[in-house]
Amino acid sequence: MWRVLIVEDDVQTREFFAASVSHCAQLALAASLGSVAEARAWLATPGNAVDVLLIDLGLPDGSGLEVIRFARQAHPECEPLVISMFGDEDNVLASIEAGALGYIHKDSTPENVADAVVQMKLGASPISPMIARRVLSKYLSLHATRALPVPSTPAASGAAAAGSAPLSAKEQQVLELIARGFSYAETARLQNVSVHTVRSHIKSLYGKLAVHSKNEAVFEAAKLGLLPSYGPQPLG
Repeated sequence: MWRVLIVEDDVQTREFFAASVSHCAQLALAASLGSVAEARAWLATPGNAVDVLLIDLGLPDGSGLEVIRFARQAHPECEPLVISMFGDEDNVLASIEAGALGYIHKDSTPENVADAVVQMKLGASPISPMIARRVLSKYLSLHATRALPVPSTPAASGAAAAGSAPLSAKEQQVLELIARGFSYAETARLQNVSVHTVRSHIKSLYGKLAVHSKNEAVFEAAKLGLLPSYGPQPLG
């Protein structure tokens, strides 16, 4: 059972999220809070544990980005999912850089928020189609303005640029699959290995790419030329 911390200042919305989480057999409501200060205090309290941070960015005393960063530092196992009215590229990219694994616009909030949380814990990256399109456009625009030369051997060149050991063949295969949006379980089935083995490969490539989430790994790999054909597809 995964423990969910909700941080949302609108009382009605917060209660809606809490009800969805409470009615899901796979989730447990850890706490339901309404501000940055309350969230930081709860996360810093010894004994409190959280697996999922369900958070809005527009909070009365600051940005949800601050809570995401604090949660990732205090509870590395915590996976943040943003549900916000902010749909611009800068906020979305900033959330991903802070550690968010999903981003849903409030205009397209699913009827059962718990389903999105469970899917994220199973390896997906929930994101609203409108958000995905904007992020993809932003990424393509940034990539075009850099006008970087195409490396002759993407994997080797990208690893050299990262200043770390090159990815192994298995790590490269796993990276390509998660870039295409496959879950851990699907990747394990396609590779004919266990989910534990997939997690080990992902942990290793995270270290080589110096990232902390799947979205960060895909963005960093694409930037380094490791995934010239995929771009940020797990966001779609």
